[in-house]
Order: sequence, then C-alpha cells, then structure tokens
Amino acid sequence: MSTDVRLEPSVAKALAEAAPVVALESALISHGFAHPANLDIVRRMMGVVEETGAKPAIVAIWDGQPVIGLSSLQLADLATDIDAAKVSLRDLGLISGRVGHGGTTVAATAFLAQRVGIQVFATGGIGGVHRGHPDDVSADLSVLASTPMIVVCAGAKSILDLPRTLEYLETWGVPVLGWQTDEFPAFYSRGSGLPVDLEVTEAAEVVRVFQTQRALELPQAVLVTVPVPIADEVPIRVVEPLISQALAEAEAQGIVGKSITPFILERLVELSGNRTRQANESLLANNARVAAQIAAALSSV
Repeated sequence: MSTDVRLEPSVAKALAEAAPVVALESALISHGFAHPANLDIVRRMMGVVEETGAKPAIVAIWDGQPVIGLSSLQLADLATDIDAAKVSLRDLGLISGRVGHGGTTVAATAFLAQRVGIQVFATGGIGGVHRGHPDDVSADLSVLASTPMIVVCAGAKSILDLPRTLEYLETWGVPVLGWQTDEFPAFYSRGSGLPVDLEVTEAAEVVRVFQTQRALELPQAVLVTVPVPIADEVPIRVVEPLISQALAEAEAQGIVGKSITPFILERLVELSGNRTRQANESLLANNARVAAQIAAALSSV
C-alpha cells in the first residue's frame, strides 16, 4: 500500500482481510449537492453498500493529504466546507502539503482507490466529451483507460456528447458493460439508443470479465453501466430539450471550463421541477447497491 494515501483503520482492516470494499467519490459531497442533501445522499449510498455486505470507503482530500475512509465527523465537516477544492487527477500533486480539504472526482477517486487495492468503485455518471467542444475531454476517460478496476455508473452525464464519449472508450480499449440492458444509459434516462459492448445480468458475469482482463494484464477499467430505476427516470425525450436550453444559456452567459457542468446540472433541476435531482439521487444509491453486489462476488472467488 502506498504511504502517501492515508487509510481509515476499518477500511485498512477490510482490505487486509480481502473483504468486499466499494470506493465512493467525495466530489458529490463537496460540489455535487447542496447541504444537507449532500450528506443525506452519501449516507444513503454508504448504507446501501453496508446492507449488501460490503465496506464503503469515501475517497477524499483531508488537510492536503489523500485519505480513504472518512469518519462521520469528517463527512459532516466536508459537507459544509464552502472552501473545499474539487480535485481531479491533475490536482493531486498541486494540493500536496496544503492545509484544506477537497472532494475527489471520478478520475482522482479511481486512481487513489486502485493504488491501495480497492477493485470496485461506484459513482453517478462519468465525465466525457463535451457537446460542441470535442477537444474538451474529461480526465475521467483517460483514467478509465489506464486504471484496472471495476467502475459502476449510470453511463456518462447526458449533457455530454455520448457518441463521442463511447468512441473514445472504444479507441482506448475500455469495455462497456450494460447491467441488465443492451443500451448505454444516459444518466437521467435509461437508454441513449447507443449499444454497449456486452449485456450482463448478474455480478458473477462482471467478475469473469474483470478476471479475464487481469489475467491478460490489460490496463483498462471495466465500465459497468446501470440504468436509473424506472420509477425515477426522466425520459430522454423530456430531458433533451431542457439540456439544449441549459447549454444555450451557458453559452449566452459566457460560462466555460469547470463551471459549465455545475451550471447546467443545477439549471436542469430548476427546469425539470426537481425531477433530475430525484433521478440523480436514485441512480447514485442504485449504483452503490450494484457495486456492492459485484464487490461481494469478487471477494468470494
């Protein structure tokens, strides 16, 4: 285990005993939801993981150091820290030694979790290629192309260019599995009209794919895409016009860079009458449940 990543004792114990562990990102706490919803949803995810027999491990930056596993008090502090940084892969070296906390994105979470031996990570939606800006590519994709672990998500955020995102994943050899679906989920919506590489119906099938990759020493992650629960879906025909409107508003206001995604996601909550937030919370808990099932199956082989 790397000495530059601090492990919470119960997480270290679970890893030492080869018990199932599921990594969870912390950017959704620091930047994904406002307080107290941010604390509520992460506690819900942790509870779902524990109910399924796995150990949840929040990955974050605490006092300038990468940590895996936060106490209840630390979670509460991070959830109300308005100065917390949003930490992606490139930021890991920049925050070293600084006083302060940070929420890790998909890219940073996957990188840190895999370094200490965690093999399963649950998140909401991965980043990807931005619509109208094909050179604006999330670091999530390059990390997926070089980090051998299982990442469970609801596809890519639907505000992105999904065909280009899937093309990138194909180019860099990242297998995309559909959890009980043959269609790539579109975050708030259960389908995008785009195919996955393989449909899987149970955790054991995911484990077999991952084990084959590891036997071949392939460097890529296995991406498991899980549709949002039917009851909380916002159909693509409903959400797509709202995305177009939010994107147009962002462009008119000159919103660029890291500010685009948070602006659009929050605007979608307003335009949809809170339906997108409900879908987001639902898919996060559902992804955590599926990830825990996979982690349990993986630890038993």
